[in-house]
Amino acid sequence: MGIIVISSYRPKPGKELKLLEVVETHVPILRELSMATEREVIIMKAKNGTILEVFEWESQDAIKRAHEHTRVHKMWKEFEACCEYEILGNIDEAKHLFSEFEPLN
Repeated sequence: MGIIVISSYRPKPGKELKLLEVVETHVPILRELSMATEREVIIMKAKNGTILEVFEWESQDAIKRAHEHTRVHKMWKEFEACCEYEILGNIDEAKHLFSEFEPLN
């Protein structure tokens, strides 16, 4: 059984399209490295422009390996160039009983 996560990325000004490009390659790269499962990825957007991604890690060990892998580090630098990581609880939609987001995939 894997570990499902919800990642939240707030785009830096003018970097929205670049962020979407990076998000779309994120899980495919993790899958190539046997770190993410084949479970469907959900990509969505909050009203404030934050992009949320729901995906499944293979295991806690896969997360640990990601923190040690040079290809993953390179990808994370691409994220850092175009976004700030956001805490899910800081997004207005997450404060509602039924959180609604705009689907992007």
